[in-house]
Amino acid sequence: MHAIVQTDPHNNRALELQKVDVPQLKPGEVLVKIHAAGVNRADLNQAAGNYPPPPGESDIIGLECAGVIADPGDTQRTTGEEVCCLLAGGAYAEYAAVPEGQLLPIPDGYSLTEAAAVVEVACTVWNNLGQIAKISAGQRVLIHGGAGGIGSFAIQLAKAQGCEVAVTAGSAEKLEYCRKLGADMLFNYRQDDWSKELKNSVDTILDVVGGPYLEGNIRALAPEGNLITIAVQGGRKAEVNLGLLMMKRLTIRGTTLRSRPRKDKAAIVASTLEHVWPLLANGSIKNHIHATLPLAEAARAHELLDSGEVSGKLVLEV
Repeated sequence: MHAIVQTDPHNNRALELQKVDVPQLKPGEVLVKIHAAGVNRADLNQAAGNYPPPPGESDIIGLECAGVIADPGDTQRTTGEEVCCLLAGGAYAEYAAVPEGQLLPIPDGYSLTEAAAVVEVACTVWNNLGQIAKISAGQRVLIHGGAGGIGSFAIQLAKAQGCEVAVTAGSAEKLEYCRKLGADMLFNYRQDDWSKELKNSVDTILDVVGGPYLEGNIRALAPEGNLITIAVQGGRKAEVNLGLLMMKRLTIRGTTLRSRPRKDKAAIVASTLEHVWPLLANGSIKNHIHATLPLAEAARAHELLDSGEVSGKLVLEV
């Protein structure tokens, strides 16, 4: 098959379409012929050498895809069945071996290309906001990076749960995009002191920045609030005021999805299917694809995502 191969480990843009072996199925896996793959910031991190795949997983980049089952292996799945998939790696290719528990049906009304852009963000956002934070109607949720793939989805999910949503983004255009998705409070992080404006008022924060925002996040949280960090785009380290943490009875939690055991991922996928797929089907959450590129232009897709000019998701079509 053809797949994107990083030909120079020291060059994160050295991504070329080459011939590689079709993956061999393990027990409980199906072989999916990929139609499209979503592009995520984690893919850029892997290409930069900062986010290697878990042991035993494909070293091909890509965490989500959609396509048709080419070989059901030892499962009860059907050849030709359309599916979208949560992966630990392997999406930037013509075929991927996927654990059965990480398969999802194509959402009603979605094309394969559209479905490829929602799996990873849906599972990530639902796991953190729905399962961990258990957001509910009337709460205030702050989403950093509101115009990105995660942020776009998180705004809509939080609104669907009846929450008031505050977001940060880096331009008036991106904030307007967030407003159209339903965000109630808009903060340009280059100009606005969002932590002062939101002081002691936020129930849950979904953070992709990390260290530089820790102090402000703690200031913004209401008593018994939750800070969930899922990325560290701004840095890994910061000092924390433990006295304020204790006084406000705050919970700080860091999570990742890629490295979890397969049984944990299967449980997250099942919960996402139950709670989020109906919201996709009825239009409460809409897919936002910034651009679609051919698989061979993976390097261009990474360059585009790294530019900071993307609102929503990028998709590679095979």
